Amino acid sequence: MKKWLPLILTGAMAVWFLGTLRAPAVKDFDYGAFGRLPVVFNGRHQPMDSIARNSLLQIREKQSANLEPWKGDLEKPRIIPAIEWLVAVMTKPAVADEWPVFRIDNPELTALLKLPEKDKEKECDGKHYSWKQIEPSLDVMQEQSTRIGGREQRKESEAGQRTPFERAVMKLHDRLVLYMRLKNTLQPQDARDWSKELAEYESLLGPGVAAIQAQQAKEKYDEAVFKKFVGYAQKFDAMARLEPPLVVPPHAHDGAAHGDWTRVGEALIEAARGESLPGAVRHYAAMAGAFQRGDADDFNQQVAAYRASLAPGFATELTKSGREVFFNRMQAFYNAMVIYVLAGLLACASWFNRSDWLRRSAVWLIGLALIIHTTGLIFRMVLEGRPPVTNLYSSAIFIGWGACVLGLVLERFYKDGIGAVVSSSVGFLTLIVAHHLALIAEHGDTMEMMRAVLDTNFWLATHVVAVTTGYASTFVAGFLAIVYIVRGMFTKTLDEATGKGLSRMVYGIVCFATLFSFVGTVLGGIWADQSWGRFWGWDPKENGALIIVLWNALILHLRWGGMIRERGLINCAIVGNIVTSWSWFGVNMLGIGLHSYGFMDSAFKWLMGFVVSQLALIALGLLPDKCWASFRNRPPMPPAAPSRKEMKPGKRDKGRSKLAPA
Repeated sequence: MKKWLPLILTGAMAVWFLGTLRAPAVKDFDYGAFGRLPVVFNGRHQPMDSIARNSLLQIREKQSANLEPWKGDLEKPRIIPAIEWLVAVMTKPAVADEWPVFRIDNPELTALLKLPEKDKEKECDGKHYSWKQIEPSLDVMQEQSTRIGGREQRKESEAGQRTPFERAVMKLHDRLVLYMRLKNTLQPQDARDWSKELAEYESLLGPGVAAIQAQQAKEKYDEAVFKKFVGYAQKFDAMARLEPPLVVPPHAHDGAAHGDWTRVGEALIEAARGESLPGAVRHYAAMAGAFQRGDADDFNQQVAAYRASLAPGFATELTKSGREVFFNRMQAFYNAMVIYVLAGLLACASWFNRSDWLRRSAVWLIGLALIIHTTGLIFRMVLEGRPPVTNLYSSAIFIGWGACVLGLVLERFYKDGIGAVVSSSVGFLTLIVAHHLALIAEHGDTMEMMRAVLDTNFWLATHVVAVTTGYASTFVAGFLAIVYIVRGMFTKTLDEATGKGLSRMVYGIVCFATLFSFVGTVLGGIWADQSWGRFWGWDPKENGALIIVLWNALILHLRWGGMIRERGLINCAIVGNIVTSWSWFGVNMLGIGLHSYGFMDSAFKWLMGFVVSQLALIALGLLPDKCWASFRNRPPMPPAAPSRKEMKPGKRDKGRSKLAPA
C-alpha cells in the first residue's frame, strides 16, 4: 500500500485542483458572462472579472465579500464572489453602500472617523465598514489626506516617512476613490432609474443644445429645458473626471475598431456635440435596469446581446477576456502554494521516521505543484505577451519557480528529502511574497506593465530572466544552508555524510548562481546602454546586482583558497540571502534611481525581520560543536593524512638513512 500512497495522494490533490477549474453554475443572474465583458482599465484590456477581483482585493484584501460577518452564530454568513459585488456597485450602489467591505485596521483612524468598535449587536467586527458608515466622515478624510499629500508635495522626501496613522489614512483614501470610480462606471452614482433617465437625456439632446446656443447668443430659450440639460451635462462630466474604467468600445467598421475606448460620461457628453450615442451605453443601462428590478432573465439577455454586438469587431478582446477569467478562476499560484505546504510537511516528516514513502509523496506533490505553478506562469506570459518577469509580483513568481526546479534537480540526485524541503519552502515563501505584492500593486492589478521603456526590449527580457534565475539560485543555496543549521542544531539527523552532501549542494548551487547573476548583470548593462545611453551608472539596482555577483565570487574564492570549510561555506551562503533580499527589495525602498519602479515603504519592516532572522541563523552557525545536537556526541575526526608534499624529504634529509628515526 505504501508503494501506491504517493500516487494516490498526488491524484487526490490533482482532482481537487481540477475541481476548482469548473465554472460555477448559473442560478439566476449570469455573473460569469458579465465578468467576461472586455473593458480597458489601468492601461490594458481586461475583463470585468479582473476589475472586480483586483478592486475588492485592494478594498477588502480578499477576493470575496462577507456581507454578514457577525451572523455566523445564528445562520450561515453570506459570502459573495467579487464579480457579484462589482455588479451591485455599478448598477445598484444604494445596496452596495450598505455592505461592510472597507477594511480599516488602524484604531486611531477608526476613532477619527467615529466608526463603531467590535460589537455583535451592531453586527460590526471592528475591521470592516460600509460606505454608509464612512460617508458622514468624508470631510474629515479629505482634510487629512489633503494635509498629508500637501506636506509631501512641499517636501518630496517625506513621502516615505509617514506614520502608521498617515499610511492608514492614505490607504483608505485610495480605496474610497477607487470605490467612487467604480460607482460611476456605468451610470451616475445618484441615478434612480438609469434607463429612464438616459431616455430623457436623449430626448433633450436637440432642445438642450438649441437652448445652450440660444443662451450664448442671448436669445430666448426654454429655461426648464436648459436647466435640466445642463444638470445632466454636469453630472456626466463629474462621472468622466473620476476616471472610471473605459467600458465603451470604439466604433467597429469592416471587422476592425476605429478609435479609442471611452468612458460612459465622455460618451454622453460627446452625444451632446452631435455624436451618436454608442450602443454599449444603452446595453449597460438596460443591464442596470434589469438588475435593479431583479429580472435575471432580462439581465442575462442584455449581457448576451451586448456580447453578440461586440463579436464582429472585438473578437480578440473577447477571447483574451475569456482566457483571463479562466486564469482568475484557476488561481494557479494560490493552489500551488497550498500543495507546497503539504509537500513540505511530508518532506520534513520523512526526516524523523526515515520513511521513504513520505519523501516520495512530497516529491510527487512538488511535481504537481510545479506543473500548476508553470501553467500559471505560461498563462501570464500569453495574456501579457511579455517575458515571465515584468514587475515585482512576477519576479516573485519566477524566483519561486526557478528555486523549485533546482530543488527537484537536487532531490533527483541525492534522494534525501533536502531538495524537497527547499523546493516546497522557497515555493511557499515566494508565493506568499507575491500575494502581499498583489495587495500593494496599483489597483491590485498584478499584470500591470513596467514603464514603456522597460517592456519592449529584447535585452531587458533576457536580463531580467537571467538575473532572477541568479536570485533564485542564491536563495536555494541559502535555504540549503538553513537546512544544515536547523538540522544540525536542533536534531540528531545531520550525520557526517548528510553534512558533506549539503555542503556539496551549496557549493554547486553557488557556482550556478555566480554564472547567472554575472550574465544577467552584463545583459542589464547592454539593455541600459540601448535604453538610457550608458552601460553603467552606479544605480542602486545595478549596485545590488553587482554585490550579488561579487559575494558569490567571494564565496568561491574563499572555498578554493581553503579559507573556509564546511561550516564557513554554510554561513556565507546565508549571508547570500541577505545580499539577495537587499538587491531584490531593499534598493527599491530607497525611492531613487531609474530602477525605483517597485518602491514600497510598507515592506521595510518585513525586510528587516528577514535580515534579523538570517543574522540569528548565522549566529547559531558560529556556535561550537558542543552546542549542536548532531555534533555533540560525534567522535572527533581523525587528523588529516599528510599530503605528498609533507611526506617528501627535504634537502637536509637526503643523506639520512631510511631507518633513522624521524
